[in-house]
Amino acid sequence: MTDASRLQAKRPVSASLAGPYGHPFHPILVTVPIGAWVTSLVFDIASHVTSRPGFLTQGSEWLIAVGVIGALLAAMVGFLDLLAIPTRTPAFRTALVHMTLNLLVTIAYAVNFLWRHSTYSSGRSVGWGSLALSAVSLVLLGVSGFLGGKLAYRYGVRVADEDTQAEGYTPGTSARNARPAA
Repeated sequence: MTDASRLQAKRPVSASLAGPYGHPFHPILVTVPIGAWVTSLVFDIASHVTSRPGFLTQGSEWLIAVGVIGALLAAMVGFLDLLAIPTRTPAFRTALVHMTLNLLVTIAYAVNFLWRHSTYSSGRSVGWGSLALSAVSLVLLGVSGFLGGKLAYRYGVRVADEDTQAEGYTPGTSARNARPAA
């Protein structure tokens, strides 16, 4: 692989949609579904240990909905990042698995939302089936997150190149001006 094709994965396909060079939007947006879904599982568990679980059950349901919406937004900009990765490379294959797992998790949570919404009876704890589906989905999300970290930290997808990174370690330089201070 040439240096040019490797550097291609560091540049945004569309800076206005995917984020500027060195500042991708995808890692920022994934915090919404991750936070919402982790919190929904905490609410699910808490609904089984409190005397009045209805507010936790409803809160969990809506956190799942927020997570699904956030995941769809993150997927859109993540797909743009995928388009920058050269095909037939380990990074591209890893990105495809990462994307597939995220889509499966998002579908599982959408199904979970619909299941809860159609079976909710006021004031009850979250059903064990819904709770189990959330737990399994979070495990898959963790695997996918590991792969996303591999894309960024091992393969450097959408991460600034080494020369740009060196600015942060050169005394007397700033991000705008890489010349040494006088």
